[in-house]
Amino acid sequence: MKPPVAKTQPHERVQHGDHVKDPYYWFLDKEDKDVRAYLEAENVFTAAATEGQAALRERIFQEIKGRTKETDLSVPSRKGDWWHYGRTEEGKQYSIHCRLKATGPNPPELPEDGSALPGEQVLLDGNELAKGHDFFSLGAYDISPDDRLLAYSTDFDGDERFTLRIRDLETGQDLPDEIPATGYSTAWSADNSVLFYTMMDEAWRPYRVHRHAVGTPAAADVLVYEEPDERFWLGVELSRSEKYIEIALGSKITSEARLLRADRPTEEFVLVKARETGVEYSVDHWAHPSDPDRDVLLVVHNSAGKENFELATAPITEPGSWTPLIAHDPAVRILDAEAFAGHFVLEYRRDGLTGLAVHPIDGGVPSAQGTPIAFDEPIYSVGTGANPEYATDRVRLGYGSMVTPSSVYDYEIKTGQLTLLKQQPVLGDFDPAQYEQRRVWATAEDGTLVPISVVHRRGLQADGTAPCLLYGYGSYEASMDPYFSVARLSLLDRGFVFAIAHIRGGGEMGRYWYDQGKLLHKKNTFTDFVAAGRALVEQGWAAADRMIARGGSAGGLLMGAIANLAPELWAGVLAEVPFVDALNTILDPTLPLTVMEWDEWGNPLESAEVYRYMKEYSPYENVQAVTYPRILVRTSMNDTRVGYHEPAKWVARLRATAVNGGGTDILLKTEIDSAGHGGKSGRYDSWHEEAFALAWICTTAGVPAQESA
Repeated sequence: MKPPVAKTQPHERVQHGDHVKDPYYWFLDKEDKDVRAYLEAENVFTAAATEGQAALRERIFQEIKGRTKETDLSVPSRKGDWWHYGRTEEGKQYSIHCRLKATGPNPPELPEDGSALPGEQVLLDGNELAKGHDFFSLGAYDISPDDRLLAYSTDFDGDERFTLRIRDLETGQDLPDEIPATGYSTAWSADNSVLFYTMMDEAWRPYRVHRHAVGTPAAADVLVYEEPDERFWLGVELSRSEKYIEIALGSKITSEARLLRADRPTEEFVLVKARETGVEYSVDHWAHPSDPDRDVLLVVHNSAGKENFELATAPITEPGSWTPLIAHDPAVRILDAEAFAGHFVLEYRRDGLTGLAVHPIDGGVPSAQGTPIAFDEPIYSVGTGANPEYATDRVRLGYGSMVTPSSVYDYEIKTGQLTLLKQQPVLGDFDPAQYEQRRVWATAEDGTLVPISVVHRRGLQADGTAPCLLYGYGSYEASMDPYFSVARLSLLDRGFVFAIAHIRGGGEMGRYWYDQGKLLHKKNTFTDFVAAGRALVEQGWAAADRMIARGGSAGGLLMGAIANLAPELWAGVLAEVPFVDALNTILDPTLPLTVMEWDEWGNPLESAEVYRYMKEYSPYENVQAVTYPRILVRTSMNDTRVGYHEPAKWVARLRATAVNGGGTDILLKTEIDSAGHGGKSGRYDSWHEEAFALAWICTTAGVPAQESA
């Protein structure tokens, strides 16, 4: 079986005196019929190469489906006179968004069969909206303060440009208002007459905020703010107190906020504090019960140059005058502070784990002394959940670990009692006691200790024989915290060890961890992951010839880099929507999102040093004439975050250069018309896609297709 051979066309890149031939540059032309023909040919080849996995794919799909409660409800959250929740129905791809009149302080009891609550009102049914479309994504979902209107937006292509509409919740009908090409975020005025929304530029950057008067044509909308600096993006939202509308602006290293009284929507936004390169801050608003001039802002910031941030307060009348409340702690990364009527919730990271603490606000004075919410598992993830009610005596939070399914709790502030409201149901014979999780450590090239979260079936021996899937990301300070996965059980029950490498470039160990994995320290991300893989083998958690690496997007860049750095270490590499042509993309400011990325990767257009450094690690630049591990690449033609051309070019070069490039070891699967950066949109479609990936992982790791789960 012969794979497709991509044609080559002469193209030369000249930068900083460096001449580089790029024979696959032509892949960037999405309208070139040869591009589509090549991708379709690769799809045919991949289908043929994996045909023998079809039965295993179907079995894994049925396992995922069989463990999932298909008809189910989320825990309702209280907002004013209503309980809001979502639910799913067996056989339907998308969520149904509902509300129920509130009759008491506690959420309504959920029926065991997951059926609809008596008396519910369906506000939005994703299945109805998706009819006639292969892809559907919901962007904005924003109910007006009087509970009468719903602003919602839809994307039917996967390119993350949304059409915004307004629905009258009393009649269930959409108003004539329709606004195309909007971003994700919206905010209502206090009198429900005005909706603020964002618009995207040609680079897919949200850069404008418009004001729309309900019932008027979009052409009459007023531009209230435009961000000219291409490094910055923006969003608009209503504060938790619903007293202020905020425009939050940010680059990778700098932020700025502007506020407007929600009851004065036609006035000008007021600057909190002018942007200063390298200074990041975020704000939340606490409303004084009787005097708006005594309102307070909670400000998380790093203006003192402290990498793990501080918490300050500021009077609303002088928003840029910050008074320290919780000082910087090198051991604690402060993430956020959410204001409620009588308290605020601090979100933070310590020792590689997330944490929450509740701090009182007494007489308008926020306290630096808070009460941490404790959990007893060795590794876990916790964060605030849906808390739309500003005046409340409880905090909704989400919790989970690698063995504990996602759980929703209410924390009662006065008593400190945690009440489990719901845990993600896992059907069949699932028993969390049959699995073990642990944290192990790898030593990086420079001596840095890198944490790894590990989960496996109880009783599995670290004797160096187990197949292993190692996952990583390592960019943008995104933390890949321990999480539960129903689909993962299909691997664990087949004897796999699953591990997450918490490598530099992520945020697991604080801001320093991120800084040491970006710009001219980016290679640490890749060498950390290789060190993690070797540590798992050395400690007996993985067989040397049965380890698979997996990552997507910037984690796909990681996959390409580690395949070049240590091709002998991996039995297989699964790279999803991979950012593997990083240097060429970051050199091209006409491509979506490139200019905003310079603060993360550096600007190789201006800096010869950055150019040289990126060229040394960018996967497409470093394909070698060696035997690579088996590689499965997945992408989408409608992906605006990582262009389809990057993985297509990479695969073409691997085929032409790698010792094993001419066979079935290298596979490319492209969603031609019906997916975005996150793949297909429907839950059943996504389960099929995950089953495809897991079947390939099992086969590549040498797990027999007939082995029972």
